[in-house]
This record gives sequence, C-alpha cells and structure tokens, in this order.
Amino acid sequence: MQLDPTAAAAGARLTIHDTIGSTNAEGLARARAGERGPLWIVARQQSAGRGRRGRVWVSEPGNLYASLVLTDAASPERFPELSFVAALALYDALSGCFPSLAARLALKWPNDLLVDDSKLAGILVEGEGSTVVIGIGVNCIHHPDGTEFPATDLAAVGVRATPEHLFTPLSAAMASRLTQWDRGARFAAIRSDWLARARGLGKQIRVALAEQELTGQFETIDQGGRLVLRLADGAMQAITAGDVFTGASLAARQ
Repeated sequence: MQLDPTAAAAGARLTIHDTIGSTNAEGLARARAGERGPLWIVARQQSAGRGRRGRVWVSEPGNLYASLVLTDAASPERFPELSFVAALALYDALSGCFPSLAARLALKWPNDLLVDDSKLAGILVEGEGSTVVIGIGVNCIHHPDGTEFPATDLAAVGVRATPEHLFTPLSAAMASRLTQWDRGARFAAIRSDWLARARGLGKQIRVALAEQELTGQFETIDQGGRLVLRLADGAMQAITAGDVFTGASLAARQ
C-alpha cells in the first residue's frame, strides 16, 4: 500500500492499520490530538465501520477502507461538497484502472459509486471544527446482502482488484480533484463533472427522507449540492439529505 507520487508531492502522508475501529473515527481523534493532515488512514479491516446516518458499514478483510484527514481545507459550510469531490476521484481511479468497467460506472446522489444499478462504494464526510475527514469504502471482494439498495463488489462484476491496487490511483485522483475543487472556489466545475456521471438524471426517482418519501424527476443538483426534484405538480423541491432509489431499486420499492 503506497501513495502515488503526486499525492506525496501535495503533502499527503499515509498510515496503515491491520485492524481499527473506524478510519474516520481515527482521523477525528488524531485531529483532536493535533494532526492537521493531509493524512490518509487505511485499514485492512474495521471493527466499527460506519456509513451515513449512523448505519453500520460491514468491513471484512479484502475491501478498501480509507480516510483522508484535511485541516482548513475550506470553510466548514463547504465540507459537504467533498462528497462530490471524493465520488469523482473514485470514479476516476476505477475507470482508469479498469477501462472496460468505465461505461458501467455511475454516481448516485449524494455519495455512492454504482456499477450497473448496484452500490460498489460509499463515502462518509465528517467535519469537526476546521477538520474534515473523508471516508471511502470500496467493495473489492465482499458486499453485504439484503440491503435496501442492492450492493455488489468488483469480484462479483468480473474485476479482480486488491485494496493495494486501488489505493495508489485513488490517492492521485483525490489530489487532482481537490486541486480542481480549489477549497470550494471551483465547485461549479466539480458539479458539472458529477452531473455528467450521475445515475437517474432526468428520470423518475424516489427519495426517502427521515419522515416521508418523495417521488419525482431528478432535475439537477443545485449550487450547494442539494438534489432538485420536480414533483408531480411541477413544483421544484431541493433536498439536503436522503436516500435515492433509481432503476431496479425504484421498481422494487414501489
């Protein structure tokens, strides 16, 4: 496991653990102790991995579990934009490593990478003060069964890859996309690139919110990264957080 030279040249460092509770939790703890980053924390296995909205992230050996710690990367209100930055970096790394897979990859709002209509990777961005930790998990040889949104792994779709194989190009792609983002000054470029790779854009989707579900046409994401949904009456609704169902997962939910 090693950093790409371009990531190292940008000041990134790397620490590797055999087993850890959570790479994100470790990143936040290190930041409280004075770590300023950029620091990649990678684990071969997590005993307390977590996803968005408090969900458990199954973390068996053989998948990639990595978090990037950044301090003063931008003002805290811009931290959610890093979900889109990281999603693009993942897309870049995987499509670069496996060109034959590129046409099957897509991004699902707000933070997932899909292959066909199944979740291959997820992102968790957590901020605390001036620190932000970007957690990335990629299913290489394992994926959970019985999830609300279908999941898969690289081996299941015919691609053989180790975490070591993926991490180096991911570190390079992340450095490149962070440069493009420019502390949020060029989020418009990130937004445009993300939309070009989005699953369900212009189509009917369902969004599960905390206390209700909405169905409508996925119009765009706005300048703040919120999903814009056109409802049946033509009204537009901007959504800050929710779970999106598209394609086969939408049909299964109806």
